[in-house]
Amino acid sequence: MPKMKTKSAAKKRFKFTATGKVKVGPAGKRHGMIKRSTKFIRETAGTMVLSEADAKIVKKYMPYNR
Repeated sequence: MPKMKTKSAAKKRFKFTATGKVKVGPAGKRHGMIKRSTKFIRETAGTMVLSEADAKIVKKYMPYNR
């Protein structure tokens, strides 16, 4: 049986924690910071953990990273 393919876009954007949760950087921080509020910029720093429903989709894209 051939190997399954990993989505290249997914492997660049998501990482897995030791317990199998999916870590991701919050959206909206690439450009246009001048129009964003200081509160928004502060709250979207770092990484966040995806909800179970979204994580289920991402895990389908990355079959070997569980």
